[in-house]
Amino acid sequence: MSPTASPGRGPKVRTAVLAATIDELSERGYAAFTIDNAAQRAGVHKTTVYRRWPDRETLIAEALTDSLTTEIPIPDTGSVDEDLRALARSLVAWANSASGRAVLAVMVSTAAGLPAPPLSARHVFRDRIRKTLPVVTRAITRGEIPEGTDPAEMVKALVAPIYFRVLITGEPVGDSTADAAAAVALTAARARLFTTS
Repeated sequence: MSPTASPGRGPKVRTAVLAATIDELSERGYAAFTIDNAAQRAGVHKTTVYRRWPDRETLIAEALTDSLTTEIPIPDTGSVDEDLRALARSLVAWANSASGRAVLAVMVSTAAGLPAPPLSARHVFRDRIRKTLPVVTRAITRGEIPEGTDPAEMVKALVAPIYFRVLITGEPVGDSTADAAAAVALTAARARLFTTS
């Protein structure tokens, strides 16, 4: 390590740049987002950003992933009912936060006639669904929902009502929205609506 290098500098710079990216998306939107503005907001030179993220799409995708991972943890309470409710409540809290609104604005930019978000942004959401699947597979193992339940379909059923209200109808969402979404997904799973056999 060079005498001028700081052991904590790398992680601190990453955190600052990703936070600045979310703030820029929140304030300016996807179409107006630039690496220069994100770098300035983070207090670093743009070449520092380009060394780690070669283009804005890569930077945005990592910022989205970081936001989702940090603010929507994967619960493991030992009860599918509790897990689904906790997951839905985290999603609602995130959707109501500045970072959540920024991320969701990126995803609907095409609908507003703005440039389409990169495919990597959509992969972030697919990856998040994939990481949530153990909530369902653990519930199957515990016998709380039927064997053969498709975990991805159940998770999509959980999050769909929340995204519908946030993105389509513009209705406010809160804990009651989350609890209802969790109850509907669990009821549907127990009715074998997501079974593959």
